[in-house]
Amino acid sequence: MDPNSNHDSSSQGLGHTSPPTPADLPIGSKGKHDETAVSGNSSNPLQAPTLSGVNAKSQTDVTLPWWRQLSPSWHAIATISAVVLIGFLIHTLAPVLTPFMFGAILSYVGAPVVGWLATRGVSRTVGAVIVIVAFVSFFGGMILVVAPLIGKEVSIIADKFPEVLARIQNEWIPWLNTQLGTSFAFDLSQLKTLASENKDTLSNIGASVAGSAKLGGQMLLTLLINVTLIPVVMFYLLRDWPQVISGIDGLLPQQMQGTVRKLAKEIDAVLSEFLRGQGLVMLALATFYCVALSLVGLEFAIPVGLITGLLVFIPYVGFGLGLILGMLAALTQFSAAGPILAVAAVFAVGQILEGFVLVPYLVGDRIGLHPLAVIFALMAFGQLFGFVGVLLALPLSAALLVAIRFLRERIAEARLASEHPVAATDRQ
Repeated sequence: MDPNSNHDSSSQGLGHTSPPTPADLPIGSKGKHDETAVSGNSSNPLQAPTLSGVNAKSQTDVTLPWWRQLSPSWHAIATISAVVLIGFLIHTLAPVLTPFMFGAILSYVGAPVVGWLATRGVSRTVGAVIVIVAFVSFFGGMILVVAPLIGKEVSIIADKFPEVLARIQNEWIPWLNTQLGTSFAFDLSQLKTLASENKDTLSNIGASVAGSAKLGGQMLLTLLINVTLIPVVMFYLLRDWPQVISGIDGLLPQQMQGTVRKLAKEIDAVLSEFLRGQGLVMLALATFYCVALSLVGLEFAIPVGLITGLLVFIPYVGFGLGLILGMLAALTQFSAAGPILAVAAVFAVGQILEGFVLVPYLVGDRIGLHPLAVIFALMAFGQLFGFVGVLLALPLSAALLVAIRFLRERIAEARLASEHPVAATDRQ
């Protein structure tokens, strides 16, 4: 019998506890032995090594994005600086951005239609052309119908305006003085004297207007270029809408994608509800004014009703313009007070219908944008950025509304975590 073999067997039988040398270990077990020795837990090889966990945590801390390593004060400074820079760029590039913003808004409205056509086997190129043709037909038809009627109305008002002024002086003001016991006066001769005294000023104004004909031609050329660019912008956005969204999503840092996607979906929901509801309000009011003014007997009921109804997306602007046009048309058409008061009553009923029935029911609390907020946003952004600001007002207001809701949720979660830290940890 080999003594070496007896020695090995005796050692195994006695349960030799000395650790094996690296040479005695099987192939592939040396690394495991070293990790166990380093971790200091050789009794339980299934337990995770503590040193590797520390290294992973420190590595995660080192690779945090730079914006998450900033202090809250620097976060605020960076955010404010970005907002100011974007505002400055929009203000500077406002004339250039106008067709792009208008085309983007129309593309946002038409993108669901192109997507629906794509699910029916229609290519996005053909779908984009169909949507553009529909928009051009709608706006072109409105212009062809309304513009001649408005021009005719303006010419009639200009012809009959002296007669209206004479009627106001000779009939209405004496009747008001009799009924109210007042002494109002309206003298046409004073207007003639004022015009004769300022005829030099008027001629200078005419010369200035004539001298600015070149500027007016440039503005007309700019308008034509912008109108031509809008369908081009719409075509490329509608055709490449999925790629545009995917490209924007790819620019976002991975840590922010979930939050930004959630906020974008909420903004899209708010804008969709607003546009859908506001479109129904415009359609309902345009129908009401056209029918009601026609029943009263107003000759220009269709153009006045369409303008009043389709411009209600600008609060009080559509109503005010429609009221002025309607009353001027009534004053030049009717001589009796009854039909004129009926026209005024139609606009009063339309305003009540808009403010207390249509807007609360069709728009209302579904979006959370208060009418005063809409008015302020339109006026403020229009003052800051011109027509581009008017186009940006509602999308940015919706984004601000969603951001405020998001901050409220985060504040509520932080408050809950501070009050109930164990429950907040368990939820995470």
